[in-house]
Amino acid sequence: MVNPVAVVDLFSGPGGLAEGFAPYYDPPTQRRYEIALSVENDPSAYRTLRLRAFLRKFPKGRPPEYYDYLNGETSEAELDWAVRYPNEWNAAKDETICLEIGEPTTRSSLEKRLAKLHTKHEGQTVLIGGPPCKLHSIARAQRNGIGNNAPEFDEAATPKILYREFVNAIRYLKPAVAIMENVTGLLSSEVNGKPIFQDVLNSLRRPPCEYEYRLHALSLPSHWNYEDNDLSHRHFIVKAEEYGIPQARHRVFIVCLRSDIADNLPYELRPRLTKQEQQVNLNDVIGLMPKLRSGLSHRDTYTDWQKEVLNSCEHIRQNPPQLNSTDLREFCSALSLVENSFNGQIKSLQRTEKGGTDLPHSCPSGLRDWLYDEHLTQLPNNETRGHMPPDLARYIFAASFAQALHRSPRTSEFPRALAPKHRSWSSGHFADRYRVQLKQQTCSTITSHISKDGHHFIHPDPSQCRSLTVREVARLQTFPDNYLFLGGRTQQYIQVGNAVPPFLARQIAESVWRVIRYHQDRVSSGSKRTSAKAVGPKQALSKGLRNGI
Repeated sequence: MVNPVAVVDLFSGPGGLAEGFAPYYDPPTQRRYEIALSVENDPSAYRTLRLRAFLRKFPKGRPPEYYDYLNGETSEAELDWAVRYPNEWNAAKDETICLEIGEPTTRSSLEKRLAKLHTKHEGQTVLIGGPPCKLHSIARAQRNGIGNNAPEFDEAATPKILYREFVNAIRYLKPAVAIMENVTGLLSSEVNGKPIFQDVLNSLRRPPCEYEYRLHALSLPSHWNYEDNDLSHRHFIVKAEEYGIPQARHRVFIVCLRSDIADNLPYELRPRLTKQEQQVNLNDVIGLMPKLRSGLSHRDTYTDWQKEVLNSCEHIRQNPPQLNSTDLREFCSALSLVENSFNGQIKSLQRTEKGGTDLPHSCPSGLRDWLYDEHLTQLPNNETRGHMPPDLARYIFAASFAQALHRSPRTSEFPRALAPKHRSWSSGHFADRYRVQLKQQTCSTITSHISKDGHHFIHPDPSQCRSLTVREVARLQTFPDNYLFLGGRTQQYIQVGNAVPPFLARQIAESVWRVIRYHQDRVSSGSKRTSAKAVGPKQALSKGLRNGI
């Protein structure tokens, strides 16, 4: 039996990328990866990460106390994993570290840990991570007319660019495969007027160690025998909706293969993702989740909420949108459904509910199996947030509009009486400040901004007049239903918004395993292979850099 490949996860967040690797089996009885180390600096995300690491220490199934808590049968105060399962808890604490990568006080200890893992696993390791890069945010702020207040990066700041810490980790771990994820803004980011992405590629290709790495793009078909001049920066973009993720999430993924592996790898085995025939929409994953009401900022009772909803409906009727007669009739019909939904209602809507753990039949079976957990009687992290009464009216208007016209309204289509007191409301810069997520479409990109407000993620059901819950966006991010996010609700939204969709990561893990399996089979069979010794730049160029860029 071959030992699992050790995985090191840097800038882990709540562990979305690692979650795709950890449960990968091939065949179904053989686990192929083992998370050896995860590093995260945010305390709430670290707690989530550590708990998930702890739960992985039970190969025959998670402890029953965990499900008792998720199903509301025990309180968190009653759980003390360190006392109940000290061995597993200590192992989880050893696997996860809460520290700031790149700080001088922590760099040395992390480097020693990485070097030790390299020696222990003899180079059979995988490095994954998404180093934060805020350069694109500054550039965007400058483009949006607030550049005078946006900070600029100078020479003193550039060492803080954390992709260099990822490259430094390659230096000490010397992984067989390294995968770096980042936002697409990295492609256009600049430091002191110079594009940064080419420096990223050059640094990953030749890290400061005895190995070189060949870079690959996951979205290219296997039959494309590309050379380095065939690839452009855009080829590194992965569009998640093309791979069975119910979200239009576009991110940069760079796969780095160690030269002694890459230079002997057939073209058809290079890491790649296979596009799915069926795109998954919002309703496919949240369509059967419990119907919930939003909260109120003050006096949060169902009666008060119902009163505010009906008042909002009346306010909208008195200030209708400017639509043609047919569309206006459809809009008013949708608004009437909201008002009529309170008549003959069996029970009051609550902010959280038991049940609703199943998924619609339209959800693809692979994704359904990934998300669903038969041991759950309710979904964790599924309580609604509170909204101010004026926003209830805007949510009802926007969701009724979307139900009638099958699109979310633009800012200019809101009645003036519903407009918030924002100076930028009529500027044209934020045409979709209030966006409804449509049932039959993939969700728009979930980001950490959802932690500030839910205006961009309005539930499609007007009668619920609310933004999406943490669990709803977690499903759209393809976190399994038993994945518990710790910390306050704001921190939970941030964790989900910043994460890599685990179901996408699982597909990446599969493509990487094909590479590692071929290399292992080749070594074990005694086939002629390229020496693992250093390959200098001139030698590499003389070989034409057949694989990668």
